[in-house]
Amino acid sequence: MYDSRRHLHRFRANQESPSLNLVQDVHRYPPPVVVWGPSGNWFGSFLKRPAELYRYRELLGNQVARDLKARYRGTALGFFWCLLNPLLTTAILTLLFTVLMRGASIPNFAAFALIGVLAWNWHATALVAGINSITSQSNLMAKAYFPREVLPLSAVLSNGLNFLFALPTAIVLLVFSGVPIGWALLLLPFVFVIQAALSAGFALLLATANVFYRDTSIIMESLLLAWFFLTPIFYRPQDLFPQYERLMYILNPVASVIAMYRDLLYSGSVPDPLFVLRSGAQALVLLLVGWALFARFADRFVEEL
Repeated sequence: MYDSRRHLHRFRANQESPSLNLVQDVHRYPPPVVVWGPSGNWFGSFLKRPAELYRYRELLGNQVARDLKARYRGTALGFFWCLLNPLLTTAILTLLFTVLMRGASIPNFAAFALIGVLAWNWHATALVAGINSITSQSNLMAKAYFPREVLPLSAVLSNGLNFLFALPTAIVLLVFSGVPIGWALLLLPFVFVIQAALSAGFALLLATANVFYRDTSIIMESLLLAWFFLTPIFYRPQDLFPQYERLMYILNPVASVIAMYRDLLYSGSVPDPLFVLRSGAQALVLLLVGWALFARFADRFVEEL
């Protein structure tokens, strides 16, 4: 039976308890401004995220498949574009530097440039898709809970699959162009994992920044163009500035990844173990930093969107 006196008592209690009213009406007020992200044990939550992501691995796989289908839906050539695009870029660079300018002293320049273009395309497309992965899925995030990492990581993995689809055909083209291919090719998965970790770290970091500062995606469009020319895709660092070659590889981890791919595919040699170790450690640190920052602010994504 409805008790009006009990209801009146609760109403008066609520009126006398501002904190309770604030909890009940939290959605009526704008979210508080937090400088360093949400309070609480975010680090403990971050440590549990890999296990949670593993439980949602099927969702991650479905998202990767959806990204691939959406990219090539309605195209006449489909997945062939993952190879044709870098081949066209390589042809333009080869025409520019070996025919028109005649300044390239790199043997088999087309093979040299193709390896760099393939690796760079994965990195650039993963970053562009990763930056907008959260902001473009605001409706989905508001409807259901899932690890938010699924969105930027699926962008990295789907573009990584594009890279893998193009790689066998590229290797065949490299063999026909006279590039020696040996047992060092078996080490390709290690370089692939390093690049995946590197791109994932950048994607998580930039996706977080883009939620709060939408200028991030616009700024990165210009920065990616500058980054392209600062990465030894169509030149060798030792030819332009030999005294800063080591510094370039340290400051530009993508240059290190391309150098390892070239050792395996272009030179047919094994990369220096210390070089691989340093590149792997650099990619791992960037992945952990990007993921930790992402985890710290993930609870605020829906509010900001």
